[in-house]
Amino acid sequence: MTTQAAEGLRDRKKRQTRRALGRAAVRLVAEHGLDHVTVEDISAAADVSPRTFFNYFAGKEDAVLGPDPDAGPRVRARVLAQPADLSAAAAVREALLAEVAAELADDRELWLQRMRVVQQHPVLLARLFFGGEALERDLVAGIAERVGLPADDTYPLLLGAAAGAAFRVAVARWSSTDAPLHDLLAETLDLIAAGLADPPRSHGG
Repeated sequence: MTTQAAEGLRDRKKRQTRRALGRAAVRLVAEHGLDHVTVEDISAAADVSPRTFFNYFAGKEDAVLGPDPDAGPRVRARVLAQPADLSAAAAVREALLAEVAAELADDRELWLQRMRVVQQHPVLLARLFFGGEALERDLVAGIAERVGLPADDTYPLLLGAAAGAAFRVAVARWSSTDAPLHDLLAETLDLIAAGLADPPRSHGG
C-alpha cells in the first residue's frame, strides 16, 4: 500500500470514529439527558476507549455538537469556486447552501436529532452559536480573497459575520419549525445579499 493510500485510509478511519462518537453522544443524550451521560458512556457506545475519545473531542458537549474540522477549509474553497460573475454575497450564499445540502444528504436524521437535543439543553445552544468562530475565519478569508481585500478589512469581516448570523438564525428557526433548513438559510442569506453589494475594487484584485 502506498503512503498516500495509507494516509487516505487513516483519514477515513478517523472520520468514521469521529462520526461514531458524535452519533453515540447525540443518541445517549437524547435518551438520558446531558447530565446523565459521561464520556465513558459515549466511548463504550462507540466501541473506543475514553483516551481515544479525547483525541477527537474536548468533552461530551463537543461530541454532541460534532464540529467538523474540515468544514472551514471546505466552505472557503466553495466560496472561491463560485462563478466570477456572482457578487461576494451571492457566492457566500451558494457556498453555504451547498455545504448544508451536502451535510444533510450525508445524515439528515443525525442533524435533526442533534438539533432537538441542543434545543433541550441551553448550554449546548450557547456553545453552538459561539462555536463557529473557526469556520467563520475561513469564510472571511475566502471572501477577502474573492474580492481582493485584506482579511482584516471591514467588508469581508462584516459579510462573514452576517453570514454566520444568518446561519444561526436559520438553524434556530429550523429546530422549532417544519420548514426545510435549506429554505430558511436561503431566506436569511437573500436578505443579506440584498443589502451587501460588492465593495469598490480599490485594493486590487
